[in-house]
Amino acid sequence: MARQIVLLRGINIGSRNRIAMPALREALADASFDDVRTYLQSGNVVLSSRAAPKTVARKCEAVIADRFGLEIAVVVRTRNELAEVVRRNPLGDVAKDPKRYQVSFLSAKPAAGVVRKLEALAAGGERLVASGRELYAWHPKGVARSKLWAALAGRGLGVTATARNWTTVTKLLELADAE
Repeated sequence: MARQIVLLRGINIGSRNRIAMPALREALADASFDDVRTYLQSGNVVLSSRAAPKTVARKCEAVIADRFGLEIAVVVRTRNELAEVVRRNPLGDVAKDPKRYQVSFLSAKPAAGVVRKLEALAAGGERLVASGRELYAWHPKGVARSKLWAALAGRGLGVTATARNWTTVTKLLELADAE
């Protein structure tokens, strides 16, 4: 059984798309996933499954639609893929505040034109690195007024995307490694 990290897009932000983590854990366990664990309230799940990551994503989306009546996009990475995301850490030399360092996990590699448009939005010391199906973004002044962050959080990337700060990324790897 492979450890997989399931990242839900846009849940428990404000009053929309509310899912209680105990109910989510129960729903996923009922769907035959093993060792289901959640981290924080923002849709971070670590579980075990023999299925391929794309199959896990589709099954999780279906479970959430059936159980909670919500259409939530899901992006999945294996434990080894997440370990590689952490190992790469292309902005680790400049990103000193893990809460302002974000990784956007994408369902597919973004088009080169999309990456160029995102890079052009970086301002005020912001940095962006595209690496495979991840976009690493450093927001030294925070995300509140960042045009880059707004574009990363939007739906104009041409692929499903969901972002996590560096603290959450490394914690999810720890959780995936925990027995």
